[in-house]
Amino acid sequence: MTTLSVVIPAYNEEKCIMPIMNRLLAMREELGKVYVDDIELLVIDDGSRDNTAIIAREVAACNENVWIISHPSNRGYGAALKTGFSKARGDLVGFLDADGTYPPEYFPKLCEASLNGYDLVIGSRMAGADTEMPFVRKVGNKFFAFMINLLGQTRITDSASGMRVFRRGILPRLYPLPDGLNLTPIMSTRAICEGIRMLEIPIPYAERIGASKLSAVKDGSIYLQSITWTILGYNPVRILGLIGLAGITLAGVICLGLIIARLMGITSLPAWGVFAMYTAMVSAVAGISIFALGTTFNYLVSLFYKHPVRQGIFGKPLLDTPLERHFGWAGLSLLVLGFLIGTISFILGMQGWEISRLWLYLLGSALLTLVGVQLIIYWILVQILDELSRRDMATQHELTSI
Repeated sequence: MTTLSVVIPAYNEEKCIMPIMNRLLAMREELGKVYVDDIELLVIDDGSRDNTAIIAREVAACNENVWIISHPSNRGYGAALKTGFSKARGDLVGFLDADGTYPPEYFPKLCEASLNGYDLVIGSRMAGADTEMPFVRKVGNKFFAFMINLLGQTRITDSASGMRVFRRGILPRLYPLPDGLNLTPIMSTRAICEGIRMLEIPIPYAERIGASKLSAVKDGSIYLQSITWTILGYNPVRILGLIGLAGITLAGVICLGLIIARLMGITSLPAWGVFAMYTAMVSAVAGISIFALGTTFNYLVSLFYKHPVRQGIFGKPLLDTPLERHFGWAGLSLLVLGFLIGTISFILGMQGWEISRLWLYLLGSALLTLVGVQLIIYWILVQILDELSRRDMATQHELTSI
């Protein structure tokens, strides 16, 4: 017997709580067609100052399996949902907003997909169905979806949808979740990072009844920070690696331009050239440091969660061997190359070459030497962390197999 528990968080929604509850309860027959035998409705009154709780209790008095839970004060959208999740008894758990923007008539489709093997099914407002979403919010949702798609190596169109169905058993993998409006994008981000099987189903989206409680600027910045820190907590190299590669690429392009200029006989640089050279050196050193820091953090995350190290900046390893395993020979090669260039430049200077002919080679020697030393240091650190990670997992395996 399959039961769907639907959680509706409500804060000052006296105008629309009764219609949305009645529309949802009217779905019993349609849910039965997709083998959902029963529905449980939990309305979480999040400290409303109007008649939301009174009206919801009137509906509950006329219907079975409808529960009204009240917070003594307003604790936030996410906190209300989590209260509902903790009280839900169904195999499947769903939720939607109380303001009438999401269509409860689509719950049968979401449940059918969940029963066909998907752990988390999202009603997407951005996947092609009719939507009355304000333009600013639509742009914001597309940006957050793009960010998660880029960093999570997956395809999602609506990371912040407030209508979902999931198997209750996946909650431990999604927790902890925040108390605010950013619960939904964090749930999406965690699900992607955890490898939870997800599916989006297009749904229409209506204009809400009454004024929106969402602030595009304030809540948008919270969404951005939450998504970024969540990904950093799972796979730091996904973000730090991209930033580091951007710095290394910029430095490479500038250095190539300087080398071409030197081969063309240009021995002095204008002000912009000096600034470009400064930028290249800072970008190269900072890029290597940030990239290596990301890979190092991945090993620390592995130790914390006691799972194999997550590899790959774009979700998959770029090489057969993880990139950080090449730090040792790459750093040694750069160190030797920098030493050779510096030695040759010194010898040529002792033979009378002017500094105007040697400055670029000396700077290149210094840059290669510094980057080489950095890579060797991080290679040693990664080797130590990898050994600790392997030792910890081997110990756990041996203890559980006794």
